[in-house]
Amino acid sequence: MARLWIFGLGYTASRIAARLRADGWEVSGTGRAGVAFDDDAAVRDGVARATHVLSSVPPADDGDPVLMRYGDVMGGALGGRWLGYLSSTGVYGDVGGAWVDESAPVRGRRANRNRADLDWQDNGAHVFRLPGIYGPGRSALERVAEGKAHRIDLPDQIFSRVHVDDIVTGVIAGFDAPAGVYNLSDDHPAPQNAVIEEAAALLGLPVPGGVSLENLSPMARSFYAENRRVANGKAKRVLGWKPIYADFTAGLRALSATISPISATTPPETANNVQ
Repeated sequence: MARLWIFGLGYTASRIAARLRADGWEVSGTGRAGVAFDDDAAVRDGVARATHVLSSVPPADDGDPVLMRYGDVMGGALGGRWLGYLSSTGVYGDVGGAWVDESAPVRGRRANRNRADLDWQDNGAHVFRLPGIYGPGRSALERVAEGKAHRIDLPDQIFSRVHVDDIVTGVIAGFDAPAGVYNLSDDHPAPQNAVIEEAAALLGLPVPGGVSLENLSPMARSFYAENRRVANGKAKRVLGWKPIYADFTAGLRALSATISPISATTPPETANNVQ
């Protein structure tokens, strides 16, 4: 029986788990509705029984928590076990809006994230580099509806995105592919302002006003500190994968059809909580 062990049953990994359980897989892991990460006996038993192991745990300051604590039981591709890691296209750093593929150097602003990406590669993992993730309950639609969205006057700023369900199909396609690095992103990078404007139009709400970059929090400003377009050609060629939602317009339209109209004045406690 195919058994997947997931380190970090968060937003994206939980959707991978749900899809595979529906397909008859046995899926367990740490995090939401799973065992505690520091329950060594349970984790080591789960990993030992797994045919596939996937980590979505972000790096700590001193290294990758999963590899540091449980790398010995995984032992790379020990016994033919499949290994996967959900990384970030942030490892490419700022390239001034240019296209980047998997051959680009790892030089992101966060050294720990760069190191974790490389360490998982050294352990024979399939490393999936992800750009901005959106999906049900976590998209520009919720931010606009809650009055939390804003536009920034940065006309040349370009981002890539990926719908969470396209990550699911990409990771599953990776089960039968060689280990290595794969960018999972949509086909059409776009400015963040265009996404906000489309979300407002779909909800029938006014387009949010503009905010200067200087008025944003340090965390929000860091979001705009990098500018790149992420190429997904390798995933298409090697995994036989292509995004269901080729651009943010298709993704937001599909999401808008599944939610009820929400007034921009809806109290935060009754609206979807979006990070």
